[in-house]
Amino acid sequence: MTQTPTTPTELRDPTVPAQDVPAPVTRSVLLSRPGAVEGDGPDAGVAAHYGDPLREQRLLVEGLAVVDLSHHGVVTVTGPDRLSWLHSITTQQLTGLGPRESRESLVLSPKGHIEHDLHLVDDGETSWIITEPGTAPALVRWLDSMRFMLRVEVADVSADWAVLGEPSGAEAQPGELLAWRDPWPGLVGDTAAYGPVEGHPAEGRAWREVLVPVAELEATVGDRDLAGSWAAEALRVAAWRPRLGFETDHRTIAHETDWLRTAIHLHKGCYRGQETVARVHNLGRPPRRLVFLHLDGSGHTLPERGEPVLLGDKTVGLLTSVARHHEDGPIGLALVKRNTPLDATLVVGGVSGSQTEVVAP
Repeated sequence: MTQTPTTPTELRDPTVPAQDVPAPVTRSVLLSRPGAVEGDGPDAGVAAHYGDPLREQRLLVEGLAVVDLSHHGVVTVTGPDRLSWLHSITTQQLTGLGPRESRESLVLSPKGHIEHDLHLVDDGETSWIITEPGTAPALVRWLDSMRFMLRVEVADVSADWAVLGEPSGAEAQPGELLAWRDPWPGLVGDTAAYGPVEGHPAEGRAWREVLVPVAELEATVGDRDLAGSWAAEALRVAAWRPRLGFETDHRTIAHETDWLRTAIHLHKGCYRGQETVARVHNLGRPPRRLVFLHLDGSGHTLPERGEPVLLGDKTVGLLTSVARHHEDGPIGLALVKRNTPLDATLVVGGVSGSQTEVVAP
């Protein structure tokens, strides 16, 4: 049965259990750069832009700029059992992961709802996990609760490590900084796609998140051009790439956002939430689907994230992300009811939008 989407007030930011208090915001040293304007909400603490967001997008696409993601959390897991342990409690195949190999894995609730998104790269001795802003403390508490007698140690090292984002298709070279490479939109392992395999708009996309000691952040950036979070978000939305706390609420399952393709192995051992993953994949359809919206750009303002998506006078979903793209103009992602007609014109905050399907019916 199709469920009614949540109201905007039900969206959690970030998506951690209500009793968990997000980590305090730490302002990046790169906010001292000329023209820097600080972001807000989940992206507070780093620059939203440096004066020209559209130019910053173009530079980012050309590989000439880097994005400050130092507000993201960094968690380490050490010990000889680290990969087999993480494999057993998250959604992706992690055993046998070689040095500098990257994976994306999810932590699910017992009912299969997405709680954490792990950007994981192992260096042969330590598993490094990049998390969404504010979620590292909650992730560490949960991981510590799952250790039992295994030979693993978990630490939140967010205060000592920063993250830089950049497009990069080159293979890792010996001696370079450790980086997580985003697999989106490829299919990783034994999985399934709920959106297109051939002709995906992010086909050929290359993105990595580089781990940098906080004390070396400015020196690592050097005189490279900087792009703000607005530029990175516009490219993410154009790639139909889901983000925790944006395309997720307290009841989102991975099928709704096409997240199986990069983060879930369908035939590995048991993990929390696996029953829901298997049941929906084998027997049913998710109650909502993620759609990409081309928004009417004739006005001066864009609708806010979290606003209701209307079909006529009926609410059929929520706007989860919105951005101005340097080529496509105003764009967005929205979670809508599965029975929303594919050719419908939707309205968000008084702005009309034509939808392009992301998650297949």
